[in-house]
Amino acid sequence: MVKLDEIQKRIIAEVADLHEVPLGAYNFRANSQLAGRNTTANIDIISKEDGSGIDIRIKPGTKHESVHIPVVLSQSGLKETVYNDFYVGADSDVVIVAGCGIDNCGAQDSEHDGVHRFFIEKGAKVKYVEKHYGSGNGDGKRILNPVTEVHMDENSYCEMEMVQIKGVDSTERVTNAELAAGAKLVVRERLMTHGDQSAYSLYKVVINGEGGSADVVSRSVARDHSYQKFDACVTGNAPCHGHTECDSIIMDEGRILAVPSLEANDVDAELFHEAAIGKIAGEQLTKLMTLGLSEAEAEEAIINGFLA
Repeated sequence: MVKLDEIQKRIIAEVADLHEVPLGAYNFRANSQLAGRNTTANIDIISKEDGSGIDIRIKPGTKHESVHIPVVLSQSGLKETVYNDFYVGADSDVVIVAGCGIDNCGAQDSEHDGVHRFFIEKGAKVKYVEKHYGSGNGDGKRILNPVTEVHMDENSYCEMEMVQIKGVDSTERVTNAELAAGAKLVVRERLMTHGDQSAYSLYKVVINGEGGSADVVSRSVARDHSYQKFDACVTGNAPCHGHTECDSIIMDEGRILAVPSLEANDVDAELFHEAAIGKIAGEQLTKLMTLGLSEAEAEEAIINGFLA
């Protein structure tokens, strides 16, 4: 194992809200090496034989436990692909905190591509938090490309919080989910781009079982010359409920493309989508400026509230 330096500790605090070693199960990864691991009686973490990632196995009936698996890259020019599989036992209730931070002070690009697969058994509940963060004053880019696959058994529940607010030059987030009868998926994405950054968010959710439901909502802000694309499709193959929504603020010379889509293959599939893109309302700025804020301060207050 490697010892975390101060930069790496700071990044872990950003992506996993950790300022000390957490209770419960965890796996810290720094510059492609293991930097710390702990398992519990109910949660086991096993390295894949080929070294490409880990398997996290959560026993059936596990309640109110957590798993933290942050990743840090602080070496310029480092590129890696990691495969992590989560096996969540029936009737369990757990929180999984992931996330990746890249601090690049060099001239070469640094890139982390993470593939997370979730196998959520009958009646299990999962809250999954994934945060991305970039820092460093080098010319090399900070690139993050997460792929998430979610396989949900009957009456399972999964809530996903996807956050990327600062410093990532390029990202392509791909999320695919399949839901059995009675399963419920809730996704909340929060995203901000600035400079010349680009961000692609692609969601494909297929509801195969009666009573399944999905609610995919993205809130984003595009500043400067940045570009965003939100592409979300919900497919209903059974009597179900599906909703997808994109709500975006565009600023400066930013660009945003929203592509919500629905596919109904059952007469009792109820599917809805919404998309809105607009600038900050002038009356909002005026109201805050009358309270003593500058225009820049008022903009930041509005954005922070919008992405909260």
